[in-house]
Amino acid sequence: MIEKDESKESDLIPTREFRKRNMRFIRKHGSDIAKLNATVEENKVSWGQLVEENAETYADKTAIIFEDITLTYKEFNEWVNRYAHFILSLGLKKGDVIELMMTNRPEYLMILTAAGKTGVIASLINIDMREMSLAHCLELTPGKLIIVGENCYESFNAVKSDLDLSKDQKLYFLPDQGLISIPGDFIDLSKEVINFPVDNPSTTYDIKTSDIIAYIFTSGTTGFPKATRFANYTMVACYLLFGQIIAEFTPEDTLYVPLPLFHSNSLGPGCASAFGGGAAVAIGRKFSISRFWDEIRKYNATGFNYIGEICRYLMNQPPKPDDADNSVRVVIGPGLRYEIWKDFKTRFNIEKIGEYYNATESVGGFFNVLNFDNTVGMTFFPYAIVKFDPDTEKPIKNEEGFMERVNLGESGLLLFEITSTMVFRGYTDKKATDEKIFHDVFKKGDIWFNTGDLMRDIGHTHAQFVDRLGDTFRWKGHNISTTEVEQVINTFDQVLFSSVYGVQIPDTDGRVGMAAILPSVSLEEFDLKGLAEHLKKNLPPYGVPIFLRFKSKLATTATFKLKKVQLKKECFDIETVEDPMYVLLPGSSEYTPLNRDICNNLQKYEF
Repeated sequence: MIEKDESKESDLIPTREFRKRNMRFIRKHGSDIAKLNATVEENKVSWGQLVEENAETYADKTAIIFEDITLTYKEFNEWVNRYAHFILSLGLKKGDVIELMMTNRPEYLMILTAAGKTGVIASLINIDMREMSLAHCLELTPGKLIIVGENCYESFNAVKSDLDLSKDQKLYFLPDQGLISIPGDFIDLSKEVINFPVDNPSTTYDIKTSDIIAYIFTSGTTGFPKATRFANYTMVACYLLFGQIIAEFTPEDTLYVPLPLFHSNSLGPGCASAFGGGAAVAIGRKFSISRFWDEIRKYNATGFNYIGEICRYLMNQPPKPDDADNSVRVVIGPGLRYEIWKDFKTRFNIEKIGEYYNATESVGGFFNVLNFDNTVGMTFFPYAIVKFDPDTEKPIKNEEGFMERVNLGESGLLLFEITSTMVFRGYTDKKATDEKIFHDVFKKGDIWFNTGDLMRDIGHTHAQFVDRLGDTFRWKGHNISTTEVEQVINTFDQVLFSSVYGVQIPDTDGRVGMAAILPSVSLEEFDLKGLAEHLKKNLPPYGVPIFLRFKSKLATTATFKLKKVQLKKECFDIETVEDPMYVLLPGSSEYTPLNRDICNNLQKYEF
């Protein structure tokens, strides 16, 4: 269901204030923006090149902090070079692929950067994936070598027999805490790289801004995750835009990055932005609400990288007298909801919120460069917010067959124009790439990228995020493919068919998964615990549906596409839905009947 705009008229950007802040911004950063544009157009600067420059400019300044490890920019670059020379020694060349399956640690960024210096593409495997999805990702981008961190070995080993590995694919193991010994068919990477040279490889300056540095997996509407092409461009742009313009980092700053490094949010607006000002990156092994502020204070962090759910979790914690007693001055991320924006900023005494809107594969984005409240910021890219029909989930066209822009204050579907300079790099799957492109939107011959997101026009090229559309919904910072979840549910032997969609729990960000199920057995015979185990085994934690609804039939269109609009509207409303419904409560191993008491207290659960 597409909800009505809940924002107030006061959220519209006032003309006078916009002009004042914009003129101040241009005076201060006009030359920086020109430099960014020139760098992209020249297509000569790569992420590896920037790391080498930092190793000279900030040689003895701290680059990386991880638990009890501290590395200077010079030391970090030397470790990157060891890995780069190791990659080259294997005969790998530009365009070849290596697969990286690791938890957060300095070596993750070292190996990614080393691959970038050699032109090799690092396929960043989402370690939250489970058996079916994980095997799919590993097979989609087969690497000439696969690097598995100690903490990920069990997950990899569970799907290894399904991968059809060739004898030319080498397996490398990277020890961590020494809890398991080196598996017999793996090579200890830590010992392999130690004696390689620390000097910069000759290949670094052969890499262009537009060259692909990584594959990052993103959910889509057509099934299992897709591999998105992640170019040096994003790292370079974040280095300049976030690091030097939005956050204005210096070597005195430390940016805390607790989010997984297989996400573009952690790599670009996270690590690259800190490097842009010679700041330190404090890498968190994983996000922990109980340790978050302790680690902020431990590292004396002046900023942190977020997704909207992190901010919600922090706000849901009981207030403490020392909430505002922290060193944070700037935060960078997407998805901070406007209903908690100002309270979040005040409670934790945060001066600047570097909110942005972008997607790994998108050709444009919005950035809060002027530090207005309740906005994803402004855009420097040609865009349009077009009228949209929430029932058909398609853009509305006029009598001439063209789309129309919404009025100020209204919501619609966000599009970015694809031009000669703003190229949609797409996915490794051509069909998936083509499905994201609209032709003849406002005139014959124009080409636009469909973001799949609803945005509200609040004036002066600023916007607010409203919702995610179609067969993908967003939960815990991840785009969930309903088709992927349906495929997993449908393999359970007591399910004939399923329909998955996102529903909203009051006072939470994003949408949780709900599955309407057509069972092959009676409800009394249905194994609810077995289904929960099946889903947890084959889906990442954020992909497991929270709610179930059992149906006697599922409605489809004339082309057999599932009708989900009505299901979304009915949600889990126990007052109107007569079908049996169940919920997977936090910490539970089994779906339990949904009742009125649970519905009235959903906000109390940490889903």
